[in-house]
Amino acid sequence: MSHDLETIARRVMQEKGLAVDFPAAALRQADGCRDKGMVIDKSERLTDLLGLPWTSIDNDDSQDLDQLEVVFADHDEYRLLVAVADVGIFVAAHSPIDEAAKVNTTSVYTGVKNFPMLPERLSFDLTSLLAGKDRRALVVEVRISSGGRVAGSRIFPALVRNKAELCYDAVSNWLEGKAKVPEPLAREKSLRLQLETQDRLARILRRRRLAAGALEFASLETRVEMAADGRVKRIFTRQQNRAERIIEEFMVACNQSVAVFLAGKGLPVLSRVVREPERWPRIVELAAEFYSRLPAPLAGRRPFRGLPADPDARALAGFLSQARQAKPDAFADLSLAVIKLIGRGEYHVLAAGQIPEGHFGLALKNYAHSTAPNRRYPDLLTQRLLKAALAGRRGKNVYALPELQSLALHCTQQEDAANKVERQVKKCAAAELLEDKAGCLFSALVTGSSDKGIWVRIKDPPVEGKLVRGDRRVNVGDRLRVRLLSTDVEKGFIDFARV
Repeated sequence: MSHDLETIARRVMQEKGLAVDFPAAALRQADGCRDKGMVIDKSERLTDLLGLPWTSIDNDDSQDLDQLEVVFADHDEYRLLVAVADVGIFVAAHSPIDEAAKVNTTSVYTGVKNFPMLPERLSFDLTSLLAGKDRRALVVEVRISSGGRVAGSRIFPALVRNKAELCYDAVSNWLEGKAKVPEPLAREKSLRLQLETQDRLARILRRRRLAAGALEFASLETRVEMAADGRVKRIFTRQQNRAERIIEEFMVACNQSVAVFLAGKGLPVLSRVVREPERWPRIVELAAEFYSRLPAPLAGRRPFRGLPADPDARALAGFLSQARQAKPDAFADLSLAVIKLIGRGEYHVLAAGQIPEGHFGLALKNYAHSTAPNRRYPDLLTQRLLKAALAGRRGKNVYALPELQSLALHCTQQEDAANKVERQVKKCAAAELLEDKAGCLFSALVTGSSDKGIWVRIKDPPVEGKLVRGDRRVNVGDRLRVRLLSTDVEKGFIDFARV
């Protein structure tokens, strides 16, 4: 049976309160943008960094490039420069484009059809850091010791030019010796050396973060591949690779530096917060079911029934590392269960002088999203705060605290809605793929539990559905054998029964 998945995606977006099209006023404003952002006023203090060996690494099909990187290695120190696209030069607060972006607050990637936060005239062109194009950017320069300790940072506006658009898989396979050097790097030895330096610094940063208690999961991303006739060809998962870890480490260093910079200037910080998990006892139980008990509580903590009194990120990080080594094939399932139990992140406004709540998963106190202003509205808000700080203006001249707090709540709600859209549309695609598999048996992992029911994920294809029979006394992390009962493509329903 044929289904119009793009129409389904648009309907699901609307059901979750998200816009599917840009208003005419926003499109007119975007069409009127004619590279005016590259007209440089003599009074502007833009640092000319066009000659540096900037590169981008992203997905094969990405056109909204937000971030470039370059690393310099001195005797006992690295200098990491992250250039973030200056989106604000085209998108003024309360302009038609800004009001449109404020509705969804994020780009939505369904795999069937994508819904960008900004009109493509901007995000795919004028504000995208495309190869060979001169672009404005805010550059975050971070000084890092040979042991991975951040020694200082500064932020300044600059002109940059991307020397090579690179793809995650191609760069990762080359770094691991599985493939030849990607073509853009093959042409220029200096770029090859640059990527090798970036990889070296990223591994140093990662080791230090993990030692500090940052959590490392087997990150599985589900992708939908569509055939030319509009039907689902396959659904597959891919794990984070070596090139993606380079970008992640640089992004974390940049975002942390931005949060510290704004706080130091007395401006509010739109923080990304992941609080301590309320379901910590279940994480401890899950650890025992999969492998062994979590390590004993740290000195000074009072145990309760043999369990740590408080969530302990460092202890959990140690357990995850041991679990990966003990049973690598099962680690992806364990990762998914723990991620679900830790819970979602949210945006929170940190007022000047306020103690940050922190990011449990990253083991960081100060953290703000800043590196994707084409794709996330919080990053655009942070960019405006940065520009205010660089111009010497106080935060009240950019956003009043109540307005920023309201925007933070709205961004959290819309990001949750976007995640629900992405999951549901992928379920619709999965339901289409499984239409002729009713009655088949699958191995499954329990991934969710709420008053609405129990959810399980099967491995091949890697999709999630509801356990409608035999759901008594099952919990997140349990492994089951299930039978596919039925699918409903329009609703994205995939119903299983426990065998």
